Amino acid sequence: MPTDDEKWEAVRQSDPGYDGVFFYGITTTGIFCRPSCRSRLPLRNNVQFFDSIEQAYAWGLRPCKRCRPDLPEYRPNRDLMEESKNNF
Repeated sequence: MPTDDEKWEAVRQSDPGYDGVFFYGITTTGIFCRPSCRSRLPLRNNVQFFDSIEQAYAWGLRPCKRCRPDLPEYRPNRDLMEESKNNF
């Protein structure tokens, strides 16, 4: 399991390699995200790490509408590329 410092670096880099390994919640907004989420980077002291979405829900957080951590197969970049290809 990665350390909190490694998790934070994954969040800073929006690293998709950590998707499914952990989730992070932003205590000030009440949402939780995948490490690869492209939303604005929160302040580190407002972030809590979770090993599962159940833990995030237990904290009273809701899933991000951008990265959809509640949908295991959701891949926003892939879905956008497929949609773009279909439009041409």
